[in-house]
Amino acid sequence: MAETDLIKLYSGRILELAADIPNNTRLPAPQASVKKRSPLCGSTVTVDLAVENGVVSAFGQDVKACALGQAAASIVGGAIIGCSAPQIRAGRDGLRALLREDGPTPPAPFEGFEVLRPASAYKNRHASILLAIEAACEALDQLETADSA
Repeated sequence: MAETDLIKLYSGRILELAADIPNNTRLPAPQASVKKRSPLCGSTVTVDLAVENGVVSAFGQDVKACALGQAAASIVGGAIIGCSAPQIRAGRDGLRALLREDGPTPPAPFEGFEVLRPASAYKNRHASILLAIEAACEALDQLETADSA
């Protein structure tokens, strides 16, 4: 990766997002928690959430990731409260498509993931970028499994 490519990848907006992550504290009594780790870079994200009436009512996260992972967690933290499980899964699927296939901008309220499009060329960064949204989806899976038991 050339130095100019790195400069483009770590744009000012990505660094702003990484520096100001919403809901960046753990919840005292979450209904579900998931910790995910990227084996390639060692980034970790722990997500806590609570759901009421089918939408996320509380969200917390502990983010120990690179700037790209932090930026993605910032977008998740700012968008997830009030979202339904299908909306969150659509955000995850949209981010995956954006990164892997140069897909369209993910649907609202996760359209902020668009800022991460330059990272699509760097497959070694994808796992870190996906940590927060994938952890949120796994937490939702836990809640749905518990509800159906």
